Amino acid sequence: MRRYRILVLSPLLLSACSAGPDYHPRSAAELGVPDDWSATAQPGAEDLTRWWEKFDDPQLTEYVGRALDANLDIAQAVARLRQARAALVQARASYFPSVGASPGVRENYDLGKGVTGDRSTTSWSADVDASWNIDLFGGTRRSVEASRADLAAAGYDLANVRTAIAAEVALNYIQARSAQASLAIALDTLTTQDDNLQITKWRRQAGLVSSLDVEQARTQRAQTAATIPTLETSFASAANRLAVLMGEAPGTVTGELAASAAIPEGPENIAAGIPGDTLRQRPDVRSAERALAAATARIGVAKAQLYPSLTIGGNIGASALTISSLADVVTGSLFGSLSQLLFDGGATSAAVRSQRAAADAAFASYRQTVLQALEDVENALVALKAAKAREGELTVALDAAETTAILARSQYQSGLTDFQTLLEAERSLLSARDSLSSVRAARAEALVQLYLALGGGWDPLAPLPDGTSQ
Repeated sequence: MRRYRILVLSPLLLSACSAGPDYHPRSAAELGVPDDWSATAQPGAEDLTRWWEKFDDPQLTEYVGRALDANLDIAQAVARLRQARAALVQARASYFPSVGASPGVRENYDLGKGVTGDRSTTSWSADVDASWNIDLFGGTRRSVEASRADLAAAGYDLANVRTAIAAEVALNYIQARSAQASLAIALDTLTTQDDNLQITKWRRQAGLVSSLDVEQARTQRAQTAATIPTLETSFASAANRLAVLMGEAPGTVTGELAASAAIPEGPENIAAGIPGDTLRQRPDVRSAERALAAATARIGVAKAQLYPSLTIGGNIGASALTISSLADVVTGSLFGSLSQLLFDGGATSAAVRSQRAAADAAFASYRQTVLQALEDVENALVALKAAKAREGELTVALDAAETTAILARSQYQSGLTDFQTLLEAERSLLSARDSLSSVRAARAEALVQLYLALGGGWDPLAPLPDGTSQ
């Protein structure tokens, strides 16, 4: 027993060492993270978990909730998370011995010449075999470490998909409402242009103008009418996309959106905080960091193959002619084997170098994800600022265009100006209305993009779909 204890406990003490480098989180300086944003950003922090509710649009909130419950991209990410969890269980199983049992029965017959009657004998056997591969140099430990990092990355990937789906739902909802707004403007303008066409016909009949005015009015009306199918197509495309995002067939939500509603505005400002906070909030950045940790751990998995491996095994067996006497004679054995790679043409060393290269690539990918996240926030801040500035100016332009159109229409009816002046005023009014509607949609979309860039739409402390924490 003393020898047995030495045989078992000595490898356990040796296994405290792990091959390969230990993973250490990278500093902000290594990742190139600045102290503050270059674009103007509101300081402070705010709850971004359910940012879509800040647009104060119940239908948008409902659609995001339906998508988060039924979206098929999210379902795929949940399945990948389950795969990663099962892989971790498999990796941990290598810590334990494998045990197998092999009971058997054997029937022997005497087939010699002249044998009469039943000359058969039956023998019974039962064997239990066990084998334990001792983790001498931490290869199994590194494998578990890598699998644990993969599981965390899969959890962050799921969160990233959820944030992207929420943002895509919001963007398509805004596009649907924007198309409706543009369609309403076109229909309203078409009504005015029908009136203009009728006026020109009356004035031509009265001999006050030539047919040129009538043809120009017809041209203007036809051009406006031609935009309506395009706007209807844009609305249908956005509505169909919303349905698919919610895991439903295209067209199922078109009727729900039939009643026009205003383009959601959202809050005036968002507290962007500092870049370091944003990176901690972004699930894609945290997933890339965990992928780097997994790649680092796999260097140790590969490197452990260069060192000796120790296997402890044993078996217990019994055999007898009857089942009742099977336990009368039981034999057993215990053995240990040590193996060391001597030559494989450099394949194992190359595998270590390959894993080091994979870790370098993972670090580069991590840095790129960080820089992309910073770029997303900077671009969203600039886009939001530009949209707000354009909205202010276009509001003034619309007011002026409306006044000009009213004056031009009145003066044309009175014969004080030509039809070309009225056409230009009507075109300017239509352009101003369309531009203001578009910039309001652009402002709402910039808000969504900023929420997404800041990592909004998930809670780092919320449980994963199976009830465990992220």
